[in-house]
This record gives sequence, structure tokens and C-alpha cells, in this order.
Amino acid sequence: MSPVYTPPRPPAGGQPPAPPSFFSTPLDLLGPCYHDLVGEPISLYLHIPFCTAKCGYCDFNSYAGRDHLIPSYVETLAREAQLWRSATAGREVTTVFFGGGTPSLVPREELRTVIDALRSAFDLSPDAEMTLEANPGSLDEPYLRALLEVGFNRLSLGVQSFHDDELRALDRQHSADDAREAFCAARRAGFDNVNLDLIYGLPEQPMERWQASLERALDLAPEHLSLYALTVEEGTPLAHHVAVGRVPAPDPDAQADQYEWTQERLAAAGYEHYEISNWAWPGHRCRHNLTYWRCGEYLGLGAGAHSYLGGVRFATAKLPDRYLALVDESWRAANEGDGSTPMRQVVSGETITPELAMADTLILGLRLIEGVSLASFRERHGVDALEAYGPALAEPFAHGLLERANERLRLTPRGRLLSNEVFTRLLPD
Repeated sequence: MSPVYTPPRPPAGGQPPAPPSFFSTPLDLLGPCYHDLVGEPISLYLHIPFCTAKCGYCDFNSYAGRDHLIPSYVETLAREAQLWRSATAGREVTTVFFGGGTPSLVPREELRTVIDALRSAFDLSPDAEMTLEANPGSLDEPYLRALLEVGFNRLSLGVQSFHDDELRALDRQHSADDAREAFCAARRAGFDNVNLDLIYGLPEQPMERWQASLERALDLAPEHLSLYALTVEEGTPLAHHVAVGRVPAPDPDAQADQYEWTQERLAAAGYEHYEISNWAWPGHRCRHNLTYWRCGEYLGLGAGAHSYLGGVRFATAKLPDRYLALVDESWRAANEGDGSTPMRQVVSGETITPELAMADTLILGLRLIEGVSLASFRERHGVDALEAYGPALAEPFAHGLLERANERLRLTPRGRLLSNEVFTRLLPD
């Protein structure tokens, strides 16, 4: 589970209509304000939608049994990168994140092809943070060494639990022993920046089971931990099982207790709690995800990937086959037509209004433990956050969910447990 920001779901009735310019050239798509951002860094996200099996709780854009598409998908990613080459000229890429799905299903030579294409199309910083998400059951030491050779310097392992029965309940395809071995193999290969994803608050999960799972993770001493409460996402098998009474819903009170214990335990272990669901050793915060939480700009490549550039948020076609076909159309038009580059794979988007931009800055920034700098907010948006959102924030302040400290607005420890109660008040009407 990658902690990647996803734009709000479209309103009932389907995707928002894309203005005609979204099918035009990259620079027309981004609009005139994009020119003012040349020289500012950006991040890259590449979506790999393939999995060996679809987990029952997962609502990510991922597909099992489609591995045969990987060779053509890799070629298409390389082409899509080239389509963006001229539009991103003059902007250094400081982080790269391969998420999914299961990016570690892509063979090492195909990964090399994609990385070579990125280096050709973009100005990758020499010290760019380059992360690959991986499932423990799909790794071995030669593959991990190959990842380092092509440029990856950060690994994120989707462990989820160190109890085999919980892994089976989550439909995971690996065991606790696989997870430990994958981590040790990463260390032997030379990775010195590894994240572990874990899920807490499973149905009827006792506190001691979660504590044991986290202790086993701490025994490995990863540089980073991403810890998520299990949520029941609409349309997933888990949601169906809960609806028909086959599985009890997660207990929010138990999740809150587990979260509070986790904060104390990780602080004692020397981890910095820097985002609601993320902890790191000093110097190992995830730079890529900080781009999202600080409302930085990023370009997404691949099926269903989201982007935020030049005040415009947009997404590519979600289904892999449609994505492949539309990038192919764009590629042929760019190379065989009149020299223009239609971006037909971009199928939805919106220009971010000032009101939505302010809400994004607060909602995403409040996920960080440090909160939002009031001075930076004023400089970015030209208004005072407390004046603009005074009525909306009055109740969260009164109930002890928010506080102002050192000229920053931030969630209190209680506010982290009830963050959605704050965030929903900030969205524009």
C-alpha cells in the first residue's frame, strides 16, 4: 500500500469532463502558468498495475493475471516518458517512485529499460531518491542487486503483518518468513534505506497481536515504517464480506488504542513521527511522499496515474489495455503527423481553483506532524489561513483537534485520530 495522494473521487455521475485542451499538446494541457515554474523541481510516479493476486481489501488500480502485458507496458512507459520530454525541460526530477500493483513483478532488464528511458527524457538529479515497491514473495538477492545497479536506492516492502494467519486473511501471497528473508536479502544486496508497510486494526485483532507484529518489524531495524489502519473500501471483496456479516468490521476504538500505543513505542525506539501514518529514522523521511504532502508538483506515468503540474490535476486512462492503445496513438501522431503531440492517454482533469488549492495545502499539510506554516500559507495563497477558515476551524479548535504553535497550524495527538473530522470541514462547497 503506497501512501500516495489520490485526488478526490469524482462526483456521482462519473469522471469530470476533460476540457478539449487536455487532448492537445503537453504545454497546452498545462496552461500558461506552467512557464513560470521552469526551474522548480518535480517528482515522478510510475504506476505498475500488475499483481499475482488481488488482495481483498485493496481498491488500488491493480490487476491479477495480466503479466503477459508487462513487455508492451514497459515499452509504452518509455514512450510516454518521451512524450513529456519537451514539456518538462528545465525541471529537475528529485524523486522517482514505482508503485502499484507490484512493481517487483517487472523483470530486471525491463526495469533497466524504463530507467534508461527516464534518464533520456528527464533531468534526473544525481541524488534523486528512487523507490520501488515490492512484495516479499517476489524478491531474491540477484534481483535486489540489479535494482541497485539500475539506480534504485530505496525499497518499500509490503509486509502488512508478521502473522501467517493474518496474511492469509488479507489474501497476501507471502509468509512472515518470506518477509524476513526479503528484508535480509535487501540488506545483503546493499540497500540501506528500506521501508516496511504494515496494517493494524484487523477485524478482532487483539492488541498483543499487533504489538508482536510491530516488534518483529523493529527487530529488523528498518529505516522507515508506514503503518495503516485497515479500512473497508467500497467495492472491494472485504466490503462485501463485511456487508453480509461474513467478517466483522474493524473496530475504530481498538484501532485508536493500537495507534496510540504505536506512537509511544516508536518514539521509544528512536523513530521520528513525521506524518500521520509514517515514521522514520532521522534523515530517512520519504522525500517523494513529502512532495505530495507539501503540495509539490509531480508527473504520473502509467495506467491510472495522477499528476499535478502547473495548477492542473489530471489522470491517464485507468485500464491497462486502453492506456496502451492511447499512448500508442499519441506516439504515432507525434512521430508521423504534423509534429504535434496529442496526449490522448490523459482522459480526465481539472484546473485547480484558488479555493481548492488552499484546501489542498491545509488538508495535506496537516497530515504532517509539524503541520502548516501560517507564514508559508500566506505567501503561497495571499490570505491568512485562520481568517479564511475561521468558522470551519472553530469547532476543531474547541474540541482540541487543532492547535496553533510556533506560528504553525497542526493537529493535536487527539486530532490525528479524528483527522477526517477536520479535513472534511476544509473542502470547498
